[in-house]
Amino acid sequence: MTGRSGDRVGAPFRFDYDSPVLRYGADCVADLADELDRQGFERALVVCGSTVGSTPAVMDPVRSGLGDKLADVFDGTTPEKRLSTALDARDAYREHDADVLVSLGGGSSLDVAKAVSVLAAGGHARDAAAQEFAETGTLSADGDLDPIVAVPTTLAGADLSVVAGLNAHPDSGLVDEAVSGGLSDRRLMPRAVCYDPALVATTPRDVLAGSAMNGFDKGIETLYAANATPVTDATAARGLGLFADGLRELGRGDVTVDTLEPVLEGLLLVQYGISRPDETTLSVIHAFGHGLTDGYAVQQGAAHAVVAPHVLRHLFAEVDGRRDLLADALGVGTADDPAEAVVEAVADVRDALGLPDSLEDVAGPEPDDFPAVAETVVEDAFAANAPRGLDLTTDDVEAILRAAY
Repeated sequence: MTGRSGDRVGAPFRFDYDSPVLRYGADCVADLADELDRQGFERALVVCGSTVGSTPAVMDPVRSGLGDKLADVFDGTTPEKRLSTALDARDAYREHDADVLVSLGGGSSLDVAKAVSVLAAGGHARDAAAQEFAETGTLSADGDLDPIVAVPTTLAGADLSVVAGLNAHPDSGLVDEAVSGGLSDRRLMPRAVCYDPALVATTPRDVLAGSAMNGFDKGIETLYAANATPVTDATAARGLGLFADGLRELGRGDVTVDTLEPVLEGLLLVQYGISRPDETTLSVIHAFGHGLTDGYAVQQGAAHAVVAPHVLRHLFAEVDGRRDLLADALGVGTADDPAEAVVEAVADVRDALGLPDSLEDVAGPEPDDFPAVAETVVEDAFAANAPRGLDLTTDDVEAILRAAY
C-alpha cells in the first residue's frame, strides 16, 4: 500500500501498551477459575447490574466457572455509573475479603469496577472520596490497584481500556451538585478479558445492536486517528472486516453463537491498542457521542448510529482520512469513490442493525440545542485526536448535526 493516499509507512511511531490476557471462545467462562488461579487470585467479587444479576442464563455459567473462587455478587451498577454505587461495591469487596473484581455486563459495570479498584487501593472514606471527586472530577490512589477481570456481555468495546467514566449526583447525599468526571490510569487495564459468544448470545438483540455501533466506530476511528500506528492499523483493519460482515449477518439472522463469533473477534481486534497510557485512538465520532448524550436520554450507540455517516462525509470533504485503508477494511476498496463507499458501508451496517438514522427520531437535542452541543463536542478530549489537517469548529459541528436531523 506504499504511496497510496493517507499511507504512513515509514513514519516514526511509539506504541506503549499493556495487553491483558485475552480469552476467547464459546463457553470460555467455564475457565474463569483457571484464569484466576493462574494469576494468583483467590476470591472474586462479581460486579454487574441488576438485570444481569437476575438472569440465570448469564449468572449460572459465571458462578459455575468461578466455582469456589466466587466470594459474592454485587448487582447494583447502573448506566449512570455513580460514585455512590462504586463506594457500595467497594464496601462489599472489603466485607467479603475479595482480591479480584470480575466485571460482568456492559461498559457501565466495567467502569464501576475500575472505580472500586481505585477506591479499594486508595482507602478513601466516603466523604473524602466525594470531596476529591467534587473538586477534581477524578479519584487518586498510590501503588498497585486491585485487579479486574472483565467479562463483557455487550459489544460496546469498553473492555481493553485504561479509562472509566464516573458521575456523582446530589441525591446520593455525597455532593451538593452533579459532577461528571472519570478515571484514567494505565493500572486500570483489566488483567484478563473473557470473550464468550455463548454468554453474549443471552443479551437481547436491541441491546447488542446499540452497543455494536459504538464498538464498530472504534475501529473506524482507530484507522484515521492522528496517533494511529502500524500495530493498530493491522488489528483495526482486520477487526473492521470481521465486524462489518458479522453485524450485517447479526441484523439479518438470529442472535446465536455462530453469528456472534466473528463479531466478538472483530470487537476484540478493533479494541487492541486503542486505549494506551496518555493517549487513545478514539476521535471525533466519539466526541459527538459524548455531546449528544451529555444531558440527553439518547443511548450512545444510537447517537453513533445517527451521526457517524455525516461525520465521515464531512471529514472526507476536509482531509484524506485514510479513506483507502478504510475502504479496504470494509470490503469496498475497488469503489471509484472510496470516501463515499466508506460512508455507505457504515450506513449499511447501521441499517442492517435496525438503528435510527435521524436525530429527530431519538431522545436527543433539538435544533435550538445544537450550539451548546457543538461547544461540548469541540471541547471534548477525543476531538483533539482528529485526523491530521482537520480543524473541527462549532460551525462544522452544527452543520453536521443539522444534516443528521
